[in-house]
Amino acid sequence: MKQYALAKLLILLLLVAVCAGASTARQWAVLGPDGGDVRSLAYDPHNPDRVLLGTSTGVIFVSEDSGHNWSRFAKLGAGDDYVLDHIAFDPHDSKTIFVSAWSVQDQSAGDIFRTRNGGKDWETVPAMHGKSVRAMAIAASDPQVVVAGALDGVYRSTDGGKNWQRISPANDAAIKNIESIAVDPKAPNVVYAGTWHLAWKTSDGGANWEHINKGMIDDSDVFSIIVSAQNSGEVFASACSGIYKSTTAGDQFLKVPGIPFTARRTRVLKQDPSNPAIIFAGTTEGLWKTLDEGKTWKRVSNPEVVVNDVLIDPRNSQHVLLATDRSGVLASDDGAANWTASNHGYSHRYVSAILADNQEPNTLYIGVVNDREFGGVFYSHNGGQSWQQKSAGLDGRDVFTLKQASNGTLVAGTNRGVFELALGSATWHPINNIVIEKTVTRTVKLKSGKTKVVHSTTSTHSVLEGRVSDTDLGSSRWLAATSAGLFVSKDEGKVWMGGPVASERDFVSVQARGNVVVAATHAKVLVSEDGGATWQQPALASYPINVREVTVAPDSQIFIATREGAFHSADFGKSWNHLVAGLPDKDITSVAYDESHSRLLATSGQTGVVFESTDGGSTWQRGPDSGFPLRHISVVRGRYVGATPFDGVIAQPENEPQSADAGGGSN
Repeated sequence: MKQYALAKLLILLLLVAVCAGASTARQWAVLGPDGGDVRSLAYDPHNPDRVLLGTSTGVIFVSEDSGHNWSRFAKLGAGDDYVLDHIAFDPHDSKTIFVSAWSVQDQSAGDIFRTRNGGKDWETVPAMHGKSVRAMAIAASDPQVVVAGALDGVYRSTDGGKNWQRISPANDAAIKNIESIAVDPKAPNVVYAGTWHLAWKTSDGGANWEHINKGMIDDSDVFSIIVSAQNSGEVFASACSGIYKSTTAGDQFLKVPGIPFTARRTRVLKQDPSNPAIIFAGTTEGLWKTLDEGKTWKRVSNPEVVVNDVLIDPRNSQHVLLATDRSGVLASDDGAANWTASNHGYSHRYVSAILADNQEPNTLYIGVVNDREFGGVFYSHNGGQSWQQKSAGLDGRDVFTLKQASNGTLVAGTNRGVFELALGSATWHPINNIVIEKTVTRTVKLKSGKTKVVHSTTSTHSVLEGRVSDTDLGSSRWLAATSAGLFVSKDEGKVWMGGPVASERDFVSVQARGNVVVAATHAKVLVSEDGGATWQQPALASYPINVREVTVAPDSQIFIATREGAFHSADFGKSWNHLVAGLPDKDITSVAYDESHSRLLATSGQTGVVFESTDGGSTWQRGPDSGFPLRHISVVRGRYVGATPFDGVIAQPENEPQSADAGGGSN
């Protein structure tokens, strides 16, 4: 009994310690930059100031002030690959919310999530678990009726989501790959389903279906269907071939004129709830608006905007929100005549690089990918409190790596070449001049009968246009790991020389310390001990690896971050060991040397924890947990700043017990 009591006491003390530790840890701050991809928007019918926002990574954000400010609300699903295209509030009980999801990694998978208490708790709907749900709607006349469109057909619940039945024929060759769903606002048994090949309709809850394709081009994918709230016979459908209108409940369609062919990929249609003659069409080339039920259309946004969803305030239809690719939420208060970004608190950026200015400690630079003209490079002069874009000259390129030369020049490796931003300059300029020198040796016979060896050199000029994944800006030479090989410049990027090394072309990382140079493709590591004159190709493991990053410590020890874990060599690559003492054994996203504290820092895609080693990588300690997936970690002014794949830049709270300066942690 004494042993039992002692065990209970120890467990109690442990729980107290854990709870105390948890109480001192604080949420890391999302610094931004604001914006990024938004998939869906929905307002609370009892409080339209409350708006939910769905992302492509399973996260929902909420705004309590009509979309002016945002905060994280819920995380749905175990991974980060759920696309949340549809959010639906129960019109009678707004604490009941449904969210449809489909997986990017496994596009045949997905879920429907439901909350009954306003979002405090979420559950998956068992009958729909594992189904790739691409469309969803609640019947306006009967909120107990919920209809979902999945890749394998149409499903319906008549009891508020408790039970579901397939209402399309099982294994039907045509009624599948459902992309859009609409329920007649006055008749819950009337359901329209748009597929990847035209549209279908049932008027009796799925007992019978009819192909509603008259007037549509035969190969049309139907992205969106809406039924007029005032007149159920009026139906609009958007497809890759254009927008169609029916005044006969889908029996016959006519193509709507006025929208050019290039903008015909209309992803969403929305009708003004206060004026059925006004309809918005969100396309891949901006937002279009009609005031006369589709007779004439006018583009009312920048053509560069890709619109995923449209939200119209039911109290004031002049207030419109757009869910967009790359530019986040756009808001209009004058009926779509003018737009402003409305992303405060919402950051959905894939950060590829973080750089602290070598002269100004409060200045940060970051590189992002996937955001085209809305991305590139951002900078902050106040430690990340506010950001400005600095991408003029990059022309929408992705930025994979961002470094700074000793003279203050910024160097960006992009998906199409290398660019520099000189100190004080406002525009990036390409530095992609490649010179390939070829020396030919030949023997010449002289008049005297003797021979002489003559060397002649020819130069070929070209332009580096491939992907540049990494750079190393040394004092005597710059290195660039590119999809066309490994390149070196001895004049700060004016001229590059190089190409494939040891028959390898597609390099993803490179770093040098003195004469030791380590370069890597996705699958192989190359090591040179003589500044790149000769190379060895050591094998890290007996199984395939996927390399993310290489690091060379000041004592020439080599560290490799891979999907299969972290590897270390103390003998220039002749032998390797898999680092597992305190470090996750797989999915290591970065291993970096922290010069300011003479230590190694590592991150993993499996956890938001920062790992630290002060003994050359032999053992690792757990540092603070950021709560976010991490791609890279930096130390900026005494605190950790992290690059995330989905949430922009994050920063450790000031005065957190496990600060970047204090280091260390508990295992």
